[in-house]
Amino acid sequence: MSGRGPLSEGPILHATLIAARRRGRWCGVLLQGPSGSGKSDLALRALSSGWRLTADDRVHVWRSGGALYGAAPAPLAGLIEVRGVGVRCEPTLPFVRLDLAVEAATQAEPVERMPPPMRYDLLALALPRLRLALLEVGTLARLERALDAALRREL
Repeated sequence: MSGRGPLSEGPILHATLIAARRRGRWCGVLLQGPSGSGKSDLALRALSSGWRLTADDRVHVWRSGGALYGAAPAPLAGLIEVRGVGVRCEPTLPFVRLDLAVEAATQAEPVERMPPPMRYDLLALALPRLRLALLEVGTLARLERALDAALRREL
């Protein structure tokens, strides 16, 4: 990270950030979509499968060394919304490098079966991006395969 520190460099996004351990490091997946689209729900399913939470609801993003990183703003660090239960504490990673951006699909714009490659541009850098229906049962399996493909630079 640069000398100014991450909190002075980039925007705060309405998103959730989760990470999976791949290739000897934590690899971050940025989940974006409107309130109620399933970001926290998918994060909870991922956490039950060995993923780690970095941020829920708000993600502070910054650029360092040619990569994008994200962390929770201080007031939200270590918290996740469990719909129908409340806000709960969860062990988190303090920050993680972003490797994939996922946009929540809507009924108006359903997921394409064979979508063309897409990119998410932020702070003059690009991440592989895809659209998934976050509340579908198979989404976590799709997400894991998409992250592996992104790391192999196939997305």
